[in-house]
Amino acid sequence: MQSHPNVQAVQDALDNAGGRDGSGAASRVRVLPEAVHTAAAAAAALGIEVGQIANSLIFNADGEPLLVLTSGAHRVDTARVAATLGVSTVKRATPEFVREHTGQPIGGVAPLGHPKPVRTLVDTALAGYPEIWAAGGVPQAVFPTTYAELLRITAGSPAEVA
Repeated sequence: MQSHPNVQAVQDALDNAGGRDGSGAASRVRVLPEAVHTAAAAAAALGIEVGQIANSLIFNADGEPLLVLTSGAHRVDTARVAATLGVSTVKRATPEFVREHTGQPIGGVAPLGHPKPVRTLVDTALAGYPEIWAAGGVPQAVFPTTYAELLRITAGSPAEVA
């Protein structure tokens, strides 16, 4: 699985950005034995709190892709996000819209490694954890990082999204 093109694209993007994990070491995509389509499943597989999972959710914000990296312990308040961004609607994207803008499947969307940059909001609740985990391009892949690193490697904006 490590050779899957999506996993390689995410690892390449991490390497190009100088991505770091919670200990300051280079962040490496880890392929798990089973797919982890939910934050709860990922947390259980990694032996961590569900809040440490950075869910990568793609929304359709007035026709443009929006990536919201939210704590696995939260649900995104789309009205709040729309107000924060000054757009009229923020709605869950279709699987086709997600793949078109990220090249990755729902359940495996990474914060980076997309064909072109996607506007990104990063849940401020993630700042409370010294290490967080994000998807690595397919549902079986994850990588460790930190809140500060997520902001940096995605050029994301901090936001209260729940």
